[in-house]
Amino acid sequence: MRSERNFIDGLFVDTGGAPPIAVCNPATGQTLAQVDAASMAQVQAAVGVAARAQRHWGRLPAIERAQYLRKLADALVAHAATIGATLAAESGKSVTEASSEALYAAEITRYHAEWARRIEGEVIPSDNADETILLQREPIGVVACLIPFNYPVYTLMRKIAPALIAGNTVVVRPSNNTPLCAFDIARAIEQAGLPPGVVNVLAMRHEQAAVLCTQPRVGMITLTGSLGVGRAVLEYCKANIAKPSLELGGKTPVIVEPDADLEQAASAIVASKTTHCGQLCTAIERVYVHDSVHQRLLALLREKFAAIRIGDRAADPACMGPLVSERARDDIHAKVRRAVADGAVLETGGVLPEGPGFFYPATLLSNCRQEMEIVQEEIFGPVLPVLRYGSLDEALHMANDHQFGLASVLYTEHYRTALKVANGIEAGELYVNRTPADPYQGFHAGWKRSGLGGDDGKHGMLEFTQTRLVVMRY
Repeated sequence: MRSERNFIDGLFVDTGGAPPIAVCNPATGQTLAQVDAASMAQVQAAVGVAARAQRHWGRLPAIERAQYLRKLADALVAHAATIGATLAAESGKSVTEASSEALYAAEITRYHAEWARRIEGEVIPSDNADETILLQREPIGVVACLIPFNYPVYTLMRKIAPALIAGNTVVVRPSNNTPLCAFDIARAIEQAGLPPGVVNVLAMRHEQAAVLCTQPRVGMITLTGSLGVGRAVLEYCKANIAKPSLELGGKTPVIVEPDADLEQAASAIVASKTTHCGQLCTAIERVYVHDSVHQRLLALLREKFAAIRIGDRAADPACMGPLVSERARDDIHAKVRRAVADGAVLETGGVLPEGPGFFYPATLLSNCRQEMEIVQEEIFGPVLPVLRYGSLDEALHMANDHQFGLASVLYTEHYRTALKVANGIEAGELYVNRTPADPYQGFHAGWKRSGLGGDDGKHGMLEFTQTRLVVMRY
């Protein structure tokens, strides 16, 4: 059985006897590894190490930091097969999909390395003739990075690459469901020759995570996670007025207009809903279909959902894989049962499968209403409620009648419709005639309870900076 130690100050170190964290293969339900759980003292030491390393790292010219990031990207590519095999085992993804995630993580690392010569300040006109006002961008210091289970390789680099290029150092807390790939990345960091202490990776339980987030030398906490965890992080930030950057829940609506290409829309919706068993923040979560095409689209969705097979993707990559845990599966199944009891029609799925692993079938629900729990609460699984509407104004109202505002989707061939929705949707992203994909040169930021701040692009990189105003009289 594999075992892992935490990565602090450039070394893999023992915890000193804390009970380890068991890591499970969700496709089999079997324990595949044990990971040392960081002690309180180790967490505090890691923050101290990161703070000391930051004093030198932050003074390096950004172009030198970029050289380290490029070496890290090369190391990620070299380790992609190993990282992919690890991620596949602990997440239920196929090896091909998991290895591709490592390669994509290398690409976002290279992208952020290119900001080295583009972290710009401002020269601001003064009211005084003998004065110049400068606004500089500076690193924040030590950043705590809290990584989710669903895309733990890509999201880790999505956070630490911009943090590092801006001059910060990081302490990474990977998900306890998928921590092994983070230690594979630590080995890539070691190979790339990053200075000790710049990146520290520690598996830890909740109590230690709270200690990490409330250390006085942690200046920023960045999280991709649930709304509940986001609220906890905001409480942690209050301790030292640390800066939060939160990507939280999503409930992506799709509006399908009468002129839409229904075959294209149905295929894309099903792919979004079943990729990684629907465990994506931007996965399609609810579909609003115009009355005139409702039955046709529903028939297409029913056919495509019924064709989805579930199984261990290590043996058959064409299958839909498992959910992250038995608890997640039970929670989703309970939501489906309540929806059916409340009047939803079960078109496909909705039955707990027998056998090992945390599988759940692709489940399609029709005759849903806006106020239903299945429409209002994030599912984070392969369950899709379908609703009908009569006018675009009605569809926009229902799409916006929600606590979340991360991503949204529109299928139409009419530019006026696209512009109306683009200017009326209450979400940080709108995808027209395609499903969400989070381009890393964009800005992935939610409205409402979907978060604060954001990731990707120029604005995502600037999240990891603070400003200094310099007023010079001459």
